[in-house]
Amino acid sequence: MADLDNKEQTESDQKEDMEDVEDIEEEEASEESKARQLTVQMMQNPRILAALQERLDGLVGNPSGYIESLPKIVKKRVNALKNLQVKCAHIEAKFYEEVHELQRKYAALYQPFFDQRSDIINAILEPTEEECKWQGDEEEELSDEMKEKVKVEEEKKDEEKDAPKGIPEFWLTVFKNVDLLSDMVQEHDEPILKHLKDLKVKFSDPGQPMSFTLEFKFEPNEYFTNEIVTKTYKMRSEPDESDPFSFDGPEIMGCTGCHIDWKKGKNITMKTIKKKQKHKGRGTVRTVTKTVPNDSFFNFFSPPEVPENGELDEDSEAILAADFEIGHFLHERIVPRAVLYFTGEAIEDDDDDYDEEGEEADDEEGEEEADEENDPDYDPKKDPNPPSECKQQ
Repeated sequence: MADLDNKEQTESDQKEDMEDVEDIEEEEASEESKARQLTVQMMQNPRILAALQERLDGLVGNPSGYIESLPKIVKKRVNALKNLQVKCAHIEAKFYEEVHELQRKYAALYQPFFDQRSDIINAILEPTEEECKWQGDEEEELSDEMKEKVKVEEEKKDEEKDAPKGIPEFWLTVFKNVDLLSDMVQEHDEPILKHLKDLKVKFSDPGQPMSFTLEFKFEPNEYFTNEIVTKTYKMRSEPDESDPFSFDGPEIMGCTGCHIDWKKGKNITMKTIKKKQKHKGRGTVRTVTKTVPNDSFFNFFSPPEVPENGELDEDSEAILAADFEIGHFLHERIVPRAVLYFTGEAIEDDDDDYDEEGEEADDEEGEEEADEENDPDYDPKKDPNPPSECKQQ
């Protein structure tokens, strides 16, 4: 009988222990769920994210301590390698100087085609039927009879209305198609840019400091008397003695614009505003007229001047950094491939990489949502940013 009582007591104790274990596990699971939810809320706080990013940025590039722990004789050998690297940087600089010479050489080979492009745009040259054929045109699949019929109909339409000459607004369209340039073009700039006939790149002469000049050629217009408006970019291809390892090819060191001879009342880079002023003593009010700078594409030709000491304020530094980027883009991409920016084909190519990144980001978001759905502790009511539901129209 005593054995039976002891057995029942043992079973009761084991049951209580199991209940205690279950209670502890439930408490731990609840704490873990709360901790997870707290973490999610913290990571959605922009201030906390900014603080974490700052800490992570501070860790990037920090030495591991390994180099400092090396024996002195090994450190000396590392210094020898760094001296070799400096010599390599100087050879790399010479390489880019020769690349610049090659660019100058091939620019002369490209120029006849660019001149022909300009002649077609400006209705100086009408391309032949053969020159106008393009393998992507749908008419390639038509029969000869249908092609002739289409040609007759198009000629008839051209006779019925005044056919435009050349390719109207070619360069304005290019600029408006490219985000980097369209941000510069104001509404009051467009009537002037319609008169832009050509855009060329000219390199510095052999033996001269490395530079390139952008030449904007305009037809006679009612805004200014200049036929050509220029912007010159000075470049350097040599390592900085104070930081030779930062050398990564030629860099733009400065730029020079040109004076635009605006006709009277046509300077769109300035605007007139009226301002009311109140006299402190008499209390009378008067209206004064002031001339102030105005946003315009043509401010591109009046960049900030770099002082001799090379020090600029933050605003001027930002303006020059953007200016250098625009100058480089015009030189490297726009002038050589203008027709593809006119049609938008080059823009689609430029955007491909960004589209891929966007798809990857979408995939990551999808994975996060899937993880939340598969999480038994996930409660959408407690989620500060629940996933949006699709609503059928």
